[in-house]
Amino acid sequence: MTAASRGRPALPTQPVNVRLVTDSGTGAGKGRKRLVDMTGAGDDGTTGLLGGGRAPKDDVRIEAYGTVDEASSALGLARSLAADGRTRSICEEVQRGLYRAGAELATNPEEPGRFGRIEAADVERLEELTAELEALAPMPREFVLPGATPAGGALDLARTVVRRAERRCLELSRVATDVGPQLLRWLNRLSLLLFVLARYEETRAGASAPRARGDSPQPPVS
Repeated sequence: MTAASRGRPALPTQPVNVRLVTDSGTGAGKGRKRLVDMTGAGDDGTTGLLGGGRAPKDDVRIEAYGTVDEASSALGLARSLAADGRTRSICEEVQRGLYRAGAELATNPEEPGRFGRIEAADVERLEELTAELEALAPMPREFVLPGATPAGGALDLARTVVRRAERRCLELSRVATDVGPQLLRWLNRLSLLLFVLARYEETRAGASAPRARGDSPQPPVS
């Protein structure tokens, strides 16, 4: 199924219309190039792709890598809140992986893989981290409520955004052939890692997430 057959315009081939200019002011910034002379190319509702070309901002591809970007931002918040150094380092490592995943998705589909891909080794790395953390913190046997600590809550928020990114990438894979074979596996493993990481961070902070069902009967809904 093509973009046009789904009611979306086909991808144009013109490059992203942004011009770099040199700062002619004084001080430390003098001579540096800045993205300040924008020509308004995005005012028409399109955005540029890596490798050239443009796509509508509500295209399924843009939704996919935009959600990956959201996941990285949510994870950055978790990293800033985390008290444990191992949590912070894992968050940063995963953010770099999300950056590569976003680049894979943002590449013009006519040049798949030009800016890198998520590989099988990346999936294995997430599995290793998950196993490491599971050995260091007790895992709940039922659903829990996020928010036992600020960092734990932020990690669970990032986990749900990753799940949404996975759904958007799955949708993209049904209409595009350039989605790498390991990307969906990596996102699926990542949501599990973030669940385990949230429980690890809570354990290190001396807290534990409460059970979702609670310990007392729920009042009837009137």
